Amino acid sequence: MTLQQIHYAITISEQGSFNKASEVLYISQPSLTEAVRELEKEIGVTIFHRSGRGVTLTSDGVEFISYARELYMQYQNILERYGETSKVKKKFAVSTQHYSFAVKSFVELVKKISTDEYEFALREVRTQKVIDDVSALKSEIGILYLSDFNSPLLTKLFRTNKLEFHELITCEAYVYLWKGHPLAGNKSIRFDELIEYPSLSFEQGGSGSMYFDEEILSTNQYPRTIKTTDRATMLNLMVGLNGYTLCSGIICEELNGSDYTAVPFESDGEHSGSKMRIGYITKKNIRLSSVGGLYIEELKKYLGV
Repeated sequence: MTLQQIHYAITISEQGSFNKASEVLYISQPSLTEAVRELEKEIGVTIFHRSGRGVTLTSDGVEFISYARELYMQYQNILERYGETSKVKKKFAVSTQHYSFAVKSFVELVKKISTDEYEFALREVRTQKVIDDVSALKSEIGILYLSDFNSPLLTKLFRTNKLEFHELITCEAYVYLWKGHPLAGNKSIRFDELIEYPSLSFEQGGSGSMYFDEEILSTNQYPRTIKTTDRATMLNLMVGLNGYTLCSGIICEELNGSDYTAVPFESDGEHSGSKMRIGYITKKNIRLSSVGGLYIEELKKYLGV
């Protein structure tokens, strides 16, 4: 087994087909197919299901690729530290819940690093996908939050997937809405004042999705709810329907625009537990790359920690 074969297998799993992978790797498809066939024969495992529509990982393949990514990341870390003359393009990826501060920090990072040397990826995805991406080392860092409600389940998932949570900041809940909203001028907003307006949230899907919700106080009974999958649509719904969402209050006007505001949420005995512990997850026993360390520095700088 060689690092080159491992790299081939990882790339095929990411591209979903031998044809696309061969284009990315600048290798003929027959040569790529033969290299993977030899790898599968050597390890005694079928990594891919082949079909006319492409390839998918077998159950053994999922496990193999997980270990392969871990090994290949360590190899890239060694190249980064000791192989300055290497022409291998390094990869850095972040998976995050829908946070504009995570995007802004990523922008500042990329400004400082040559894209000739790195292939960057920023993924705004569902909470479960953040965990899956970091667990599989598809992303080096994942950004999400913990609360009193979701912490027991998510912490268990972190342990199962050999992940570590690193807290960055603790925030109170804010009501995020557009500046033309009837409540935008309030010093604070109570839950009963929000009842006639639609609550906006990011769709998570699957069973137990309330534990993966990106919005604090997701267990409250909201008479009107609308789910979406991206930040741009949510901002449009805030304007068009006077919708709102409950968030950390950390907003980036440069990216989201200046038409929105965050008003402190006024908790009461019935709607308490509104603290958000925002942080990042990494794979245990995997040292952050230098670029990963720079990204965390940008996050801390933006958050003021």
